[in-house]
Amino acid sequence: MGAPSFKEIRRAYGFDEVAIAPGQVTVNPDMTSTRMKVADHAFDIPIMASSMDAVVSPAFASLMHRKGGLGVLNLEGIYTRYDDPHTTLEEIASAPQAEVTALLQRIYAESIREELVGSCVETIRKSGAACAVAVTPQNTKRLSPVAVEAGADIVVVQSTVTTARHLSRSYEGLIFSKFVKQVKAPVIVGNCAGYSTALELMETGISGLLVGVGPGAACTTREVVGVGVPQVTATLDCAAAREEHFKRTGRYVTIITDGGIRTGGDLCKAIVAGADGVMLGTPLAQAREAPGGGFNWGMATPHPDLPRGTRISVGVKGPLKEILHGPTSLTDGTQNLVGALKAAMGMCGAMNIRELQKAEMIIAPSIKTEGKIFQLSRN
Repeated sequence: MGAPSFKEIRRAYGFDEVAIAPGQVTVNPDMTSTRMKVADHAFDIPIMASSMDAVVSPAFASLMHRKGGLGVLNLEGIYTRYDDPHTTLEEIASAPQAEVTALLQRIYAESIREELVGSCVETIRKSGAACAVAVTPQNTKRLSPVAVEAGADIVVVQSTVTTARHLSRSYEGLIFSKFVKQVKAPVIVGNCAGYSTALELMETGISGLLVGVGPGAACTTREVVGVGVPQVTATLDCAAAREEHFKRTGRYVTIITDGGIRTGGDLCKAIVAGADGVMLGTPLAQAREAPGGGFNWGMATPHPDLPRGTRISVGVKGPLKEILHGPTSLTDGTQNLVGALKAAMGMCGAMNIRELQKAEMIIAPSIKTEGKIFQLSRN
């Protein structure tokens, strides 16, 4: 008789452990639609730029709009703390690695100014772009009304782990069912990684859900506190919640896989796992137009007590147009992400994102190295 079990351990899968099986019918990639919807807002490509200061400035949000996607501005970042954020960005980029976290903690200790919140939103809207803004739960009630009043189209409430029931010592914390009724804009919340939590959050009336705990290149949550779920499994579980919620209510909640996506193949796998779109940080921080100048750092990097991120050197790979739409001469899948998505849709016979979600996914831990002996020998 074996020893009694304390708990069951479930197998979970990341991007490198799965592959997409081709469909029985193929279509021309130029016939496919990559459109994504969040509430009443539609975007030509299913890509959101992450609310990291090294990725999205007001100018970069406008550029993302022109390329068909959506940039999310961090309302608690340097753009709402400093009149001259460019000088601050240069200071961060030039700091020695051993000193950068302490520098970030000092920089982000500066107070958030509501007039700069409104100014940033107005700048994005004047460019003709849709404006999405991100806040943490503790600042949502104070900053989101200011942003919406200035013209913000979408509010993203973002923390390392988000649940519908948060216990705290405050008289009344952020209650999403109340907040979504009060704010005059669609609300996306995150981050989440499980079926039950996702379903509870959807029942509060949110319009979108960010999926991912700790997978980002600049995030160290998994190393610091050991919490996280591999992205394919996390997306599958949250997508299952979306389908159940849609069956019960007829209301569709957009699922956004956030973090850990490095290549076009990862993007495609996220959508086959059930995502309606993805949020990218580091891949877009590598754009020539990104404000980080070849660096990136996570939103939790400047935490005053327990930093859960680091500044990473990502380099500059090319203009945003090439990263999103090509053309490219790179063979590693890091550029022309939309082209890769349309090619995968063609191979799977999917005319749109919803149809690609129905493609078959298989467990294939060696898919990236199978038959690649000559490629591997060059590394």
